[in-house]
Amino acid sequence: MIDTQSTNRLRFLIGALLIWSVAIFGRLAYLQIVQHDALRQAGMRQQSKVRKVKPERGAVKDREGKALAMSLPVESVCLNPQRVPDFDVAAGILSGVLNIKRDVLLKNLQQEGEDGNGFLWVKRRVTREEADRLRSMKLDWIEFRTESQRFYPHGELASHVLGGMGMVKETKDKDERGVAGIEEAFEADLRGKDGKMRVFSDVKQHVYDTQVIENPTAGANVILTIDSRIQHVAERELAKAVTASNSYSGSVMVARPDTGEILALANYPTFDPSKTPTHAQDFVGRRDLAVGTPFEPGSVFKVITMAAALETTNLTPDSVLSGGNGKINLFGRVIHDHDNYAYLTMADALAKSSNICTIQAALQVGEKNLREYIDRFGFGHRTGIGLKGESAGKVRKNWIKSSIGSVAIGHELSTTSVQLLQAVSVVANGGLLVKPQLVLGRQRPGGELERMPRETPKRIIKPETAFKLRQMMEGVVLRGTGRKTAVLRGYSSAGKTGSAQIYDFDLKQYTHHYNASFMGFAPVTNPAIVVVVTVHHTPSGSGGFGGVVAGPVFREVTQEALRILDVPKDLPERAPNTLLAAADAADQNDLSSAELSQGPELDAADSGDRAVSSVTLPPVLTPPGSPDARQDRRVFSGTKVPNFRGMTLRAVLEESIAAGTPVEVVGSGLARAQIPAPGSPLAPGDRVRVQFTR
Repeated sequence: MIDTQSTNRLRFLIGALLIWSVAIFGRLAYLQIVQHDALRQAGMRQQSKVRKVKPERGAVKDREGKALAMSLPVESVCLNPQRVPDFDVAAGILSGVLNIKRDVLLKNLQQEGEDGNGFLWVKRRVTREEADRLRSMKLDWIEFRTESQRFYPHGELASHVLGGMGMVKETKDKDERGVAGIEEAFEADLRGKDGKMRVFSDVKQHVYDTQVIENPTAGANVILTIDSRIQHVAERELAKAVTASNSYSGSVMVARPDTGEILALANYPTFDPSKTPTHAQDFVGRRDLAVGTPFEPGSVFKVITMAAALETTNLTPDSVLSGGNGKINLFGRVIHDHDNYAYLTMADALAKSSNICTIQAALQVGEKNLREYIDRFGFGHRTGIGLKGESAGKVRKNWIKSSIGSVAIGHELSTTSVQLLQAVSVVANGGLLVKPQLVLGRQRPGGELERMPRETPKRIIKPETAFKLRQMMEGVVLRGTGRKTAVLRGYSSAGKTGSAQIYDFDLKQYTHHYNASFMGFAPVTNPAIVVVVTVHHTPSGSGGFGGVVAGPVFREVTQEALRILDVPKDLPERAPNTLLAAADAADQNDLSSAELSQGPELDAADSGDRAVSSVTLPPVLTPPGSPDARQDRRVFSGTKVPNFRGMTLRAVLEESIAAGTPVEVVGSGLARAQIPAPGSPLAPGDRVRVQFTR
């Protein structure tokens, strides 16, 4: 072939194409063989992401299985700032639809965009209407993620026990956690374990496939010792007492003395646990006063002084103590009494709450022994109830000479309601220190109830000492400072009043406002429950004393709790004013409560006229997102039928409100029969027919 210019050009072109082809095929071979795994992984990173799958948070239930806190699915809005075409436009659209501040959102978008972050929550837990409006705009840079929203079916009921949810700054994740109460204390159990899911998306980040890598493990249910019915009564009566007396706040605790199981823990003011606090005002009412707020106990502490006296001296309930005609000079300090008693027996000294006689007993006990018994009863130590923020109270290490007089009557030391509950349980259960218990156990998905371990009770006083103290505390109700307010209908009761003057640290003196308390138990011979009531900062004068303010709360809560628990009555049913008259006679004739057997069966105010009525009650809130949620309507849930037998009409109606059970009442007098029977399941829409006869 003759080499020509055209031929040379052709050869050059063919050579170039050959070299180019070899290079291409070589590169393809390199990419497909040598770099195959690395490129495959890079592609997977672009097309897929691994996301956490949040588990279902466990529920919190009461001892009867009623849900007090539960989780419901809800949508949240998020986005990738790197994919937002225009921050200003995006902020305008989202703020208008989601009702959030435009300036704040725009600032967050700009900040996250500058930092190169690929994720930003826009609004957590949006409404169904907000989600639908955003979806209708079809903006490919907006993402929706399903989360869970904590829902409290009974509103504010037991809010201080349950606590609440919120964001925790110390954690790296952006998920809500328990921030108070049981929600915080049992966060690890309730939260469960995250799962993993691979999400595949196209170039526009539209998800086209998902793959579960690891299934999430749902959180465990936490079962409380709380009885919702008793909790309702405690909160209702406490709120009435605080508002009626123009006091600041208060707390009520109810427990079983033998096991320490807390049936009710109520504080006032209260709060809505479903709302996350954002301002200082939102935190009002969130402090658990019963567990975390110590106060000087005042005269209720005289029970501890008397216990020490019975065990470390020769004093007995019949021993005579000097009242000093109302005052005593104790190492140069003059302490006064509320009355000018010359002499009182030890039992009457407790019944009438004599300061001077109690101090005389304490002087025989001595500082060392009194300190020992204060420690034995648990004062100055946390009870270990299981809630964060519990206070240990304060017992001074260094006493001056006259301190024994102050401490003996409940001053110069501070305690909490839960410590008083633990202490009075010692008297009620026969001398054993039992740790208060708020949680029965955990129940993991599909598993049995895992009961919480119980500490072995510790004997701190003799059984005979506890028995003597029971009788002495019964005297408080029969003939002492609690006789006008703490008498029960159908049950014997015992207790101790307390009215501790509040110390002003600025003025360095005691004011004429009080922490009014009552702690007690019922029935006396075989106590089924113990109750501690404290109302803080009651008004000056006798109207702010423990017997006047806290005593009625003890009476109403104890009366209803005993009926709810179906505790057998140990006295004939009669009106409180009849018992008071008999108690006055007992003061003259030294009768015991078992001998007070005369009097009419019912107070006319409680007997009720003959009636046939139907009561519809609203105890359970409708979950958000349901068709009725916007009207804030309420619905019934299936429950067990309470025991109404032996109750008055008023008591039946109050119990039905607490239990959320609609009733139909027939007749007048006392409830003698009911259909369905106590303990039977009650389907939604059904009601209980209660027959009243005289």
